[in-house]
Amino acid sequence: MTWPPQSPDLNPIEMVWDSLKCQRCPEDEWPNDKNQCVKKWVEFLSYEEDTTVLIVLIISVSFSVKTFFILNIFIVFRDTPVVRANNQTLSFILLVSIMLSFLCVFLFLGRPTHVTCMLRQTSFGIIFSVAISSILAKTIMVYMAFKATKPGSSWRKFIGVKVTNCVVFFCSFLQVLLSIIWLSTSPPFPEQNTQLYQDKIIFQCNEGSMLAFSILLGYMGLLAAVSFIVAFLARNLPDSFNEAKNITFSMLVVCSVWVAFIPAYMSVTGKNTVLVEIFAIISSSLGILGCIFFPKCYIILVRPELNTKSKLSGQIKAI
Repeated sequence: MTWPPQSPDLNPIEMVWDSLKCQRCPEDEWPNDKNQCVKKWVEFLSYEEDTTVLIVLIISVSFSVKTFFILNIFIVFRDTPVVRANNQTLSFILLVSIMLSFLCVFLFLGRPTHVTCMLRQTSFGIIFSVAISSILAKTIMVYMAFKATKPGSSWRKFIGVKVTNCVVFFCSFLQVLLSIIWLSTSPPFPEQNTQLYQDKIIFQCNEGSMLAFSILLGYMGLLAAVSFIVAFLARNLPDSFNEAKNITFSMLVVCSVWVAFIPAYMSVTGKNTVLVEIFAIISSSLGILGCIFFPKCYIILVRPELNTKSKLSGQIKAI
């Protein structure tokens, strides 16, 4: 710093090339051209300054609205064979879960807070586990329904709403229990990362326990893998409205998305890590919606002649 000062307006932390004494900049500032400390740019997915947020919001809201419309279609046509064939209640639960999964994206946007950091992973984990559990219950019901059609089969006593409700409740409850343990032991919290970049601060959520985060994702992956295996085994069972093939493709999409998510999540930094997870959430939810419900909506709205009980019975007899 020059001495005596050249101007009374000189900032005391300004430095010049011929300085005799240097002063370290605060953590939220950095030396610009080595002669002045300036504020670091704070990076997060801002609603006001980031156009990517607007794109994500449009995609999330549009798909949640489409899911809501499909839910209404299924409610209106709830007594038709194509809706009743694979448990209409599970279809309603699955559609609501998918809609909420799209809306979970809002928790990942904006400036991180204690509330959003604690809710973003756990809420999505619970909601998506309910969705995967519903798919698993659907697949199990397809398999048991076929086994029960055989004369003298002991599978008939397992056919009923109680079995599907137990599958959904038990699988979802485990995820809820894992989330409660995570939040009570080492909950996520907002933090400012000043070490990653020299000229900017990353405002992010610290997951608290990466082990708990990994277990949460791993449990969802386990449910998806089991659903895929059961659906793959039941894909050729004789039922004209058999969802097993559609479930197989949907679970293949989900597993592919989240397997690709792991290396992508580990290789990016800053707000890009949040964008990668948002992409995985939207892609996996859309994969389930498209593979399972779009074909049914096509039959209900475009080919209603296929949505009859006689058509269902005729195709089973032909097989």
